[in-house]
Amino acid sequence: MRSLEGKREQEKRLVAQMIALYCRRRHKGGRRLCGECMALLAYAEERINKCPFMETKTFCTNCKVHCYQPKRRDQIREVMRFAGPRMLLCHPIAVIRHLIESKREKKRLEKERLEKER
Repeated sequence: MRSLEGKREQEKRLVAQMIALYCRRRHKGGRRLCGECMALLAYAEERINKCPFMETKTFCTNCKVHCYQPKRRDQIREVMRFAGPRMLLCHPIAVIRHLIESKREKKRLEKERLEKER
């Protein structure tokens, strides 16, 4: 199992890749992020660094507490909706890892739900 810090770094790397892809395609940016996307990345990294649930959570979408401000949550949702499907071509290993972890999380949540029903 990865260390907590390793998990944080991996999540920050994935968010950075998605924002970079979004910025390149939507804002016609080159290798550098535009100011808006740079600010969103800084905000996302700050939230990841402060996440108290990092040890047990898989992805923010599965989290019960949404720590992003509504405006930022809408921005990151738009980025992920755009970049997610395109990540398969740019970063296939990250996508496969995401799918595997999502499947594991879904099974774990289902198991917890069934245990509570007993």
